[in-house]
Amino acid sequence: MRIAVTGTHGCGKSTLIDDFASVHSAYQSVPEPYWLLAQSGMPFADGPDIADLEQQLGESCKLILNSATSPDVIFDRCPLDFLAYLDVVSASEGFEWLPDGRLLASIGKAIAALDLIAFVPLLVPDEIATKIEYKALRKNVDRRLKAIMQTDDLGLLADGPPIIAITGSRSTRVARLAAALQRIDARA
Repeated sequence: MRIAVTGTHGCGKSTLIDDFASVHSAYQSVPEPYWLLAQSGMPFADGPDIADLEQQLGESCKLILNSATSPDVIFDRCPLDFLAYLDVVSASEGFEWLPDGRLLASIGKAIAALDLIAFVPLLVPDEIATKIEYKALRKNVDRRLKAIMQTDDLGLLADGPPIIAITGSRSTRVARLAAALQRIDARA
């Protein structure tokens, strides 16, 4: 199965992936594009930046599409994350960001290559105890991700994988993700 875990920053995506991979050792976990690009030497702006987010969006598509033959992979982030960030950041800068046709096709192919998207929403009260940067951005991206998944305004999800919200304790989140994969596997 090819899973992408999506959500705003500081919502527990990486923790869910680490917890899941520790129980399901057959899964290869793929870090989020930001960390992979940073390790390769890409310099990033100090704070949210359209060019940086576009680079991460392209890298997310490439990571998913280049691992199409890998049987069990769990990705930290997917193109939906970056679409939400780009929408929110561009709106705060006074314009509307939209992908061109070529990028939209690549995003569509990447999403279609997934078997499941696991969405980790922000919870009230917030269960993340550490200090979070860009709190307003975090809330706005969570809101935009929810809207993208509900309205599919770019037409990317109609033929795509199922999307499930994953909430609860750490062990409950892992169990819910495993149960969703079993349901998908049973239908195949």
